[in-house]
Amino acid sequence: MNLAVSTPWVLAGLLLVLLPLFTSGMQASATPWLALMPADRLSSFIDSGLRLCAMTVIAALVLGMAGLHRTEQSLERIGHGAHVVLLLDRSSSMDNSFAGRAPNANNDGKDAEESKSGAARRLLTDFVKHRETGLIGVAEYSTSPLFVMPLTENKNAVQAAIAATATPALGFTHVSKGLGMALSFFQQQSVTGSRIVLLVSDGAAVIDHDSEQKLREWFKQQQVRLYWIFLRTANSPGIFDKPEDSRDDNAQAMPELYLHKFFLSLGSPYQAYEAESPGALKQAIADINQLENLPMHYFERIPKQDLSATCYRVAGLLMLVLLAIKLCEVKR
Repeated sequence: MNLAVSTPWVLAGLLLVLLPLFTSGMQASATPWLALMPADRLSSFIDSGLRLCAMTVIAALVLGMAGLHRTEQSLERIGHGAHVVLLLDRSSSMDNSFAGRAPNANNDGKDAEESKSGAARRLLTDFVKHRETGLIGVAEYSTSPLFVMPLTENKNAVQAAIAATATPALGFTHVSKGLGMALSFFQQQSVTGSRIVLLVSDGAAVIDHDSEQKLREWFKQQQVRLYWIFLRTANSPGIFDKPEDSRDDNAQAMPELYLHKFFLSLGSPYQAYEAESPGALKQAIADINQLENLPMHYFERIPKQDLSATCYRVAGLLMLVLLAIKLCEVKR
């Protein structure tokens, strides 16, 4: 049962459980000698039951004060799904719409547009909702990577973590640090089913040579698939565009294109999607949800569960029973 207590020395109070064996708790009265009377099995049964009830009350109170709890456990699960890390870009441009302006900056004065980060949160929440099995973690990055939620099967926790990414964004995009943190989620995890990093961003940044080498090594070691959903702003360069001027054919001028080329060179499975609207983003997420649904087994962590309240409830209920019986006692 994996039971434990927080304060072991309190268990010495369990010696008090023996008290009901020496006293019934009922008022003594002078009676004739009953040895000549036939045995009353019903009375003996009731007497034993009352003593057992009193012993249980004492034991429950002691265990409650000792802090009885069930320790953390790991249960093996088998199903279809994947280990997915959602890596979200939190640069300031993500708070703009796909048209490249603030969400409430429509020409008609109505707040009908949705920010790229808002659309990503809404659709990723739906993505999590429809993943029947598997583990999902959440990380984000801007100036630095931010750990949000470890790999877990708890959908409510993951959805809350996605909602928590609605904080104000920052101005820089360090995608290499974000990818490094996302890959660290798979350390100490057994390789079963698919392992995915789902990168959602609207821009890119130049990755230095040392970081490129490390990422190539980590992707191969962790056996991770990479999906990149690029949220393209209207009239901005895309990840598949070729430079019109050869002088612009470099990572500084076209970081999205060169980041895409780097991902292609990782040696790990990689697929890119370019979304120019919430509808295109929805289609890309639905495509990934359908592709990554392989057989897998994994271990679910069940956190520590406090049982002291249950002990007190049991003790309280049995004390009411004893009190009711005591009130029914005939006094002479």
